[in-house]
Amino acid sequence: MIYFDNAATSWPKPPEVLAAMEHCLREVGANPGRAGHKLALAANRLVDETRKELAALFNIRDPDRIVFGLNATEALNLAIKGLLRPGQHVVTSSMEHNSVTRPLHVLQGRGVEVTKVPCDHTGAIRVEDVAAAIRPDTAAIVMTHASNVTGTIMPVAEIGRLARKKGLHFIVDAAQTAGVLDIDVEAMYIDLLAFPGHKSLFGPPGTGGLYVAGGLELTPLKEGGTGSHSDVPGQPEVLPERYESGTLNTVGLAGLGAGVKFIRREGIEKIRRHEQELTGQFLEGLMKIEGIRVYGPRDAARQAPVVSFAVKNRPAGDIGTILDQKYNIACRAGLHCAPDAHRTLGTFEQKLVRFSFSYFNRPDEVDYALRCLLEIAEKDIPAPEGSSGCGC
Repeated sequence: MIYFDNAATSWPKPPEVLAAMEHCLREVGANPGRAGHKLALAANRLVDETRKELAALFNIRDPDRIVFGLNATEALNLAIKGLLRPGQHVVTSSMEHNSVTRPLHVLQGRGVEVTKVPCDHTGAIRVEDVAAAIRPDTAAIVMTHASNVTGTIMPVAEIGRLARKKGLHFIVDAAQTAGVLDIDVEAMYIDLLAFPGHKSLFGPPGTGGLYVAGGLELTPLKEGGTGSHSDVPGQPEVLPERYESGTLNTVGLAGLGAGVKFIRREGIEKIRRHEQELTGQFLEGLMKIEGIRVYGPRDAARQAPVVSFAVKNRPAGDIGTILDQKYNIACRAGLHCAPDAHRTLGTFEQKLVRFSFSYFNRPDEVDYALRCLLEIAEKDIPAPEGSSGCGC
């Protein structure tokens, strides 16, 4: 199968990711931070090494400010629910993923006010519109770094500078950019950076984390065993233990560490260049096919390696099913867990087909996909019988 669903989870992974996970299970296997024997200490070193690799990638001074969890969704829940209080106001965009909009929706029922700044038809946002939405009671700005629907790259550094100038906390969802774009938490004035391990950082599912800037205090989402300060009745004050209750996914974090090492060895500029070339190749080909409408910037330099489109007026789910069952192409069709983004684009009813590229995709795969889409558009190929034709 040709895999173009990397915005959901990257595949394949670098071979060293699998090797690191196997080594962890075969040679280490113990619980990090829960004992003083050799295996527990080795497990702890694996976790610490992954923190250090991520800190180097994101220019984080203190690796212990990185808190591990299951994914970016958990990290965003900790950032948003742990930071905001009733009576406060938060600014966000109309292109956010449900990992941002749903926690904010819950907090609205608890007295937090939310302003969603409208983005334009390409998914782009204007810094001046964000500035105009700030009020005296605004506490934070929450923003995706790049849309998971259109790939539109947001002006994060400029918005971060605005937030710092206004004394606001800045939360960034890096689900589509960690491992794709250069992220510098200092230069971008990021206070809370949520990232998934399983996407472009090349780690396995069940990994992710949150960077918490120094001096920032969050209410923990959970309490429990941390392997340290066990005599204290409440959660320890020190990081990362304050937000890491229970046994960590050590084998997953070993894989994530290997994925980040791969990125740093290859060079994020080289990875970005390859994915940008594939995106540009796909965009150029799509825009030559009559009946296909592309959404977003339609400029590989201004978007993550994510492209969404519609084929005539056909339901996106039908196109996704045809690509899967007839052409053996994996993509994502539907609302992409981002209904606000589709309302912004005017595609909430029809939905869209999304292709997302990885460092491991090749130009010949893109060429094949374009030939398949040309055939679908020209011949109005029907969806296979019995297919649901739905997109999620």
